[in-house]
Amino acid sequence: MEELNVVIAGAAGEGVQTVGEVLAETIAGHGYAVFAWQEFESRIRGGQNSYSIRISEKPGNAPLMRADILLALNDGASLKYGSLIQTDGILIAEKKTRDRMIAIAFSDIAEKELGNKIYANTVAVGALAAAIGMNIEVLHEVLAQKFASKGEPVVAANRVAAEKGYLLAQEGCRDICPWRLPERDTRCQLVSGTEALAMAAALAGCRFIAAYPMSPATGIVAFLAENEKEFEIFTEQAEDEISAVNMAIGAGFAGARAMTVTSGGGFALMVEAVSLAGMIETPVVLVLGQRPGPATGLPTRTAQGDLLFAVHAGHGEFPKLVLAPADAKDIFRQTVRAFNLADRFQIPAIVLADQLLLDSLFSVEDIRLEQYAPEFHLADPSVIDDYLRYQVTETGVSPRLYPGQSPHLVTADSDEHDSMGHITEDLAETVPAMVEKRLAKYRALKSEMRPPEEIDVEGSDRILVGWGSSRPALLETLEGLHKNGIRAGMIHFTDLWPLPAYRFPESKTYWSVENNATGQLARLLRSEYGITFSGRIHRYDGLPLTGPYIQEKLQW
Repeated sequence: MEELNVVIAGAAGEGVQTVGEVLAETIAGHGYAVFAWQEFESRIRGGQNSYSIRISEKPGNAPLMRADILLALNDGASLKYGSLIQTDGILIAEKKTRDRMIAIAFSDIAEKELGNKIYANTVAVGALAAAIGMNIEVLHEVLAQKFASKGEPVVAANRVAAEKGYLLAQEGCRDICPWRLPERDTRCQLVSGTEALAMAAALAGCRFIAAYPMSPATGIVAFLAENEKEFEIFTEQAEDEISAVNMAIGAGFAGARAMTVTSGGGFALMVEAVSLAGMIETPVVLVLGQRPGPATGLPTRTAQGDLLFAVHAGHGEFPKLVLAPADAKDIFRQTVRAFNLADRFQIPAIVLADQLLLDSLFSVEDIRLEQYAPEFHLADPSVIDDYLRYQVTETGVSPRLYPGQSPHLVTADSDEHDSMGHITEDLAETVPAMVEKRLAKYRALKSEMRPPEEIDVEGSDRILVGWGSSRPALLETLEGLHKNGIRAGMIHFTDLWPLPAYRFPESKTYWSVENNATGQLARLLRSEYGITFSGRIHRYDGLPLTGPYIQEKLQW
């Protein structure tokens, strides 16, 4: 099959996300890969939002700004998103407004024939299923699973609603719906970035999370709270972000793997505690879900604007880790690494996600969870006589015990301290030794950083450079350029601090591609590697990078 992009649009409160999720699950039930992403306004009701589903045979897609089929749940949605419809695409809406469209009165059908407007969205899902050429029995199965907890009468009513939409759309399709989605044996697992990160934390051995709600990170703690018994992670909604991060550090000091999640404004409040973790050498993982700033900015949109903030967060000089996953599958790898490296080097670790990554739905395959095992580095008290919590070692890593683990005295102090943890003013010897000890961990940590991914670099003169969630869009850009006979390569970073030991190939021109205005990765690479960039493609309107957007801006 050719790729197909379906856009569901409507106001907040109209069930846009519900329609999208049901359709995505039905598509996955047919054996196809799904990439679904959302763009929505910061309001509980009203406005206009969209849920885009890209359908293909293989996972790994980037977002698209087009619609082969647009389902508009109100007139305003038709106006706002109508320009996305391709020349051979169609509109499904309640009123006839153009030639290539199917008009179905979802609300009237639900109210008059099913007795409740609440079923209007299921009528719409049925219409989409017919337009795409899906088997309605698969849709029935998805509806039965989704509404099972509400009882058989509700399941039956939704099935009837879906059938009514399906039959009406079949009649309206005639010669304008060429798409067919025959069932395939292939099966992928559907997972959102939020779910992937929460499950990865559990896989990494996390046992405590404290957070204050802030989109797009709120879903992580909510998902863990809903599944607290299954994942065995104690969840706590703190009164603010300062309390949340200090609770997480306290849990780490007590011997539990711990994390907190937030966005830019919340992370700003956590910065002092990041330094605290650096000084008392206590592991903690902080998930920073990026969105456009400054201040409240665009709280429901996406950006890559907090890279330099994360790298330089905290006063004083101490080591920290910054990783930026590329997709749902990579979330598992990078989150487990963040916990393991934080534990090993006794440092704060920051996982840089963003709204696109967290709120999107991915089809994933071949996730071998056994390869993402937790590694614990607590000391064995039975082999320690004289316990020096901040003992100077070659790697800078000292033995770590937790209070109550053994008779040893366990100390922590945010003031500068000696090897036992006692406050010191010995400027001649102890203070420089402690500073050098902490920085020794930076050098050891740097050796654990993985080099960037290289694609078609060797045979190309022009190289696109990006990081984090931009990877699928960069890959699609290369594919589009290659189809036009233009040879180009890409270098993509996920390990962002410390930057890995790496040499950029010479005699090439480099282009910065980032979801921010100032080229934060480019600035970091210039300072660390001395590399210069010939051009830049930066998007900073709150929408994600896409392959067509990058290719158009390049003008090669």
